[in-house]
Amino acid sequence: MDFNQSQGEANELFEAQAHIYKHVLNYATSMSLGCALELGIPDIVHNHGKPIIIQELVSKLNLHIDKTPHLHRLMRLLIHSNFFSITKLPDQDDEGYALTAASKLLLNNTCENQQNLLPFASLALDPVNMTPWQFLGKWFKGNKSTVFETAHGIPFWEFANKNPRYNRLFNDAMASDSQMMSLVVKDCGEIFEGVESLVDVGGGTGLIAKILLEAFPRMTCTVLDLPHVVVGLTETRNLKYVGGDMFSFIPSADAIFFKNVLHDWSDDKVLKILKRCRVAIRFAGDKGKVIIIDIVVDAKHDRHEITETKMVFDVLMMVLVAGRERTKVECEKLFLEAGFSRYKITPNFGLRSLIEVFP
Repeated sequence: MDFNQSQGEANELFEAQAHIYKHVLNYATSMSLGCALELGIPDIVHNHGKPIIIQELVSKLNLHIDKTPHLHRLMRLLIHSNFFSITKLPDQDDEGYALTAASKLLLNNTCENQQNLLPFASLALDPVNMTPWQFLGKWFKGNKSTVFETAHGIPFWEFANKNPRYNRLFNDAMASDSQMMSLVVKDCGEIFEGVESLVDVGGGTGLIAKILLEAFPRMTCTVLDLPHVVVGLTETRNLKYVGGDMFSFIPSADAIFFKNVLHDWSDDKVLKILKRCRVAIRFAGDKGKVIIIDIVVDAKHDRHEITETKMVFDVLMMVLVAGRERTKVECEKLFLEAGFSRYKITPNFGLRSLIEVFP
């Protein structure tokens, strides 16, 4: 073996080592981001009104000056991960920290920042959600339906119902994610044109319904969710709440809407839901349809980073609730088995696609 061949093999091994270290230590980035959110760093940077130098950040955080180099190291990682940026201050030699598009979505001030994913990040980093990952191997060898149940002793939905703190955290996270729905309405409003009545299945407290009604005030929206979720919520002339089980009954309407619901369930459960949808739109004629916002895995056309994140969500669904993220082929199979004739996928919303399914 000559020197060049030996050096090439060594380089390959070192690259493999770096790859392994990166992925087994990825949690360090998540935890560092969680630390920044706990300290309120995005809000401090935002409220400062201009890029903030590290000494000012240390002062506003009320940290001992000895923590300055450690904070610098934390911020350096988060800058590299594109949660913050570093910029030269005008007419000064100093550099300051600034927000990026990602950290702007993590501000605590929802009045100034309508699209806000801080509650979702808080849920993802909560110990309740992180603990099951330590049980993934045990689950594969066991007989529990989900990894979550293996870790916590009861299924996800039952746990949420019995733990008010976690249930609030979950509902806030789903609501924060739903705020992004206003961008969908803005970019694809034609999807909802002509829809006079719509049922938002699993719609929680009605945030999406309210966004839709603001854009289409002549529409009537019904939010279907579990009785304890919708009890006591205020109805209006064109916003109604129904407590019930989507596996048993879905109210009739022109359109049935799901956002991040179907990926929570196994194929047989989704098939049952879709069949209920066909019954619910049977009187709507040509305008009847099912509208779905969810992840569609498309490794062939998506960027590598997007595909990786979708696959992470797929495993997350396996860990928490026995659901899954599906490919176009897997979606089509379910639609056809449920008795629908055609569908249209619009993959324009980051991780998620908008899907229309027609009878």
